[in-house]
Amino acid sequence: MTINDRKTITSGKLSPQALTRSVLSFTGAKRPEVLIGPGIGEDAAVIKWQAGKYMVFSSDPIVGADKGAGRLLVRVNSNDIASKGGEPAYLTVTLILPPSFGEEGAAAIMNEINEECRAQGIAIAGGHTEFNDRYDRPVIMGSLVGTADKVMRADSISAGDRLIVTKHLCIEGMSILAHDRPDLLTQFMNETEIQTVKSWEDLTSVLPESRVLRRFAKFMHDPTEGGFDGGLAEISLLCGLKAHIDANALPINELTMRAAQHLRFDPRHLIASGSLIAVVPQAETDSALSALAKENIPCAAVGYITDIKNDALPDCSEALWRLLKMGKDND
Repeated sequence: MTINDRKTITSGKLSPQALTRSVLSFTGAKRPEVLIGPGIGEDAAVIKWQAGKYMVFSSDPIVGADKGAGRLLVRVNSNDIASKGGEPAYLTVTLILPPSFGEEGAAAIMNEINEECRAQGIAIAGGHTEFNDRYDRPVIMGSLVGTADKVMRADSISAGDRLIVTKHLCIEGMSILAHDRPDLLTQFMNETEIQTVKSWEDLTSVLPESRVLRRFAKFMHDPTEGGFDGGLAEISLLCGLKAHIDANALPINELTMRAAQHLRFDPRHLIASGSLIAVVPQAETDSALSALAKENIPCAAVGYITDIKNDALPDCSEALWRLLKMGKDND
């Protein structure tokens, strides 16, 4: 659906009939512990809490995106829950949309959210929808609650713990480049290779590897802006210890390496959602790697935590923003 297919409506809320038809009918996965979910006149969800579980809570927005925004909203919030070893369970969604999106636009976004929630076993427990003429692009906010069996704290990290990285670095950053600036890649990639990089957007969820690693890991982190080095710096800041990295062990796809050489960027500094960094006790490292391999999840042990105190952070700058502007300014 394009914006021309949508019928502009007035600012404010949808009618109860339209709200039921285009928003409240999308409820994600069915979870029996959701006693009261989305409904006309319901001000809040009621969930029967599970004994012996910890609550893990995350909240993130998607601003300005249209196509794919619903799926992205679920994934960025789910990845935060997964990084804490949690199982994402209950999502509330706030949609603030320009009137030009109309009811059809709201339904399209909710359909994406619904499909991704069903795939991950998440119930849509409630939220808010309105149209506001102060905005010309959608603002979508998600708040996600999950459950965990243990608490992962950075202060449990100690010298000798190993660092495991899943899949390969730069998944999200390279996918964004392939979708938004394919002209940069056509200089050194053929169309089949560019389509391959575009398909990496399907790898941005870290929930599958989290489900494997949560029983081994002391701590896990989803490296986003700033890439692998940014994520590593945040772990180091939290635990107060530096890490030693074997640069040759870092999993970097050949297409990413080619792009880095031609476009002159450091793949360790390109947004890396889709890869998970896990801190695992040395004695558990082989078991964790074997468990990931059994689930066909690529992984690598890339370094270890040292006993050196962290007194300075490395450069955590993000490479993507310069790349997206290449050739548009006077770079």
